[in-house]
Amino acid sequence: MPEWTFITKHAVALSLIARNPRITALELSTAIGITERAVRKVIADLFASGYIKKKREGRGIRYRINTDLSLRQKTHREIAIGDLLESLGWRRRRKKLKKESGT
Repeated sequence: MPEWTFITKHAVALSLIARNPRITALELSTAIGITERAVRKVIADLFASGYIKKKREGRGIRYRINTDLSLRQKTHREIAIGDLLESLGWRRRRKKLKKESGT
């Protein structure tokens, strides 16, 4: 019987993408322990649900996470995905404030 885990493959993939926005599907598959094809399905699910956006950069892809979306679980919809990622060790990037001129 395989061991069970608290965190789904989707959440693990999302947390790894949050730490490294240019991570490849192959790198994700190695880290998670599933096939590259399974990772591509997870990425497609996250993209279709609006949790990630993709932007082509050269030969690779840079992912961006929509941290304001809520969790999909009915019992936890008040929790934003960004809050879950923070509980897994991800640190939000702080937006730089523009200096006001004359102050």
